[in-house]
Amino acid sequence: MKHGHIRHQGQIHAISFDDPKRITLADGTVLSEEQLEWLPPQCNTLFALGLNYADHAAELAFKAPTEPLVFIKAPNTITAHRTATVRPDNVAYMHYECELVVVIGKSAKNVSRVNAMDYVQGYTLCNDYAVRDYLENYYRPNLRVKSRDTLTPLGPWIVDAADVPDPHNLALKTYVNGELTQAGTTRDMVFDIPFLIEYLSSFMTLSPGDMIATGTPEGLRDVIPGDEVVVEIEGIGRLVNRIVSEAEYQTQQQAS
Repeated sequence: MKHGHIRHQGQIHAISFDDPKRITLADGTVLSEEQLEWLPPQCNTLFALGLNYADHAAELAFKAPTEPLVFIKAPNTITAHRTATVRPDNVAYMHYECELVVVIGKSAKNVSRVNAMDYVQGYTLCNDYAVRDYLENYYRPNLRVKSRDTLTPLGPWIVDAADVPDPHNLALKTYVNGELTQAGTTRDMVFDIPFLIEYLSSFMTLSPGDMIATGTPEGLRDVIPGDEVVVEIEGIGRLVNRIVSEAEYQTQQQAS
């Protein structure tokens, strides 16, 4: 089963469904995808991992970290399926990152690795865009790299954990304007999901709805206004968004 939030005729609905092409509202109304607007499926705290795939660390000329390199993405960064992400003016390199996102299902504190997967509600995916111009050193906070408005498309939905038998064996792909530019597998995570839950819950409480974006494999490429970027994870979903300039985004905001 999948779970998400949509807007239809100005109203927000929490929905559960099996087929995203046929959504049934609580009043029995049946909608196709063309009749609804997807919203982010969750907006709680989003933890993100830097360099959690060794091949990605290597393409950036870094060594894989010896303990999780974790940072938090602010709510202003999160946007939904089929929305726009702003490329700041006058930057040289902005790239996508296809990532599996773990959604926590119950309060977790001092959870052992052996029990960690019991705390997973489900999975979604995100595109953790980065503006590389502002990366000074990966040990420093990367606020300007990762926490700009609209830099994290998320969704379209959450898939129940029971429907994903092995989250450590999923194919990840990114397409830019229809061209495959990134391909990897969740098998290649440096720190796997049980490790991350044990690690984070050892010093803080994870709450229901909190999310952990688990990093991205190699295969980065610059994206520019006008590009359509699709990130896709086997068994989870397909997340589409478009890159716009600051001027185009402002025009869209004024018109909405």
